[in-house]
Amino acid sequence: MSKNPVIVFEGIEGSGKSYHISQISKHLKKKKIDHIRIREPGGTINAEKIRKLILDNKSTFNKDTDLLLYLSARSENMNMLKRFYKKKIILIDRFVDSTLAYQHYGLGVDLKLINTINKYILKDFKIDFTFLNIVNKKNMTQRLKLRKSLNRYDKFNHNFYQKVQKGFLKLSRKNKSKYEIINSNLDIDTNKSLIIKKIDKLI
Repeated sequence: MSKNPVIVFEGIEGSGKSYHISQISKHLKKKKIDHIRIREPGGTINAEKIRKLILDNKSTFNKDTDLLLYLSARSENMNMLKRFYKKKIILIDRFVDSTLAYQHYGLGVDLKLINTINKYILKDFKIDFTFLNIVNKKNMTQRLKLRKSLNRYDKFNHNFYQKVQKGFLKLSRKNKSKYEIINSNLDIDTNKSLIIKKIDKLI
């Protein structure tokens, strides 16, 4: 594995992935380790514009349009990601697995279509390690209630999120050595220490 790995944080809403990626970024800054951090959808200027369209509560895109918008946002990020690939640590809040979990396992979009477009966009860009954050219904619901505002993807029914989380877990089982499952129902500081310890080993 590269000393400047691509590390992705995945999980459904309320699973703590955004909190942990923020803490890891702070940890790396304290150690003066060069890295970049982005989120999907979003990250670059054009990708953030697409993010607003996707997550707007007034948007009523069908599932295929949603997929193409997500992948368009990813496409906008690739020039920047490839520029720093293997040169800096790259932290990504959601990436390829989210597309598969939400669009295929959650919404039923054709898997071959997703994989074909992803391969075209990513080319030789590869993920080195993924932290998959899982959460139960009770904690997810409580955490979403604490948010000041909810976007379109925060408002699906729980059955949808269950399908998505099962999709994430199925993906993780295909390559267990490159995944760490984080049980977000446990103490947040314990999980933070676990992730930092693993990050330090990876770099």
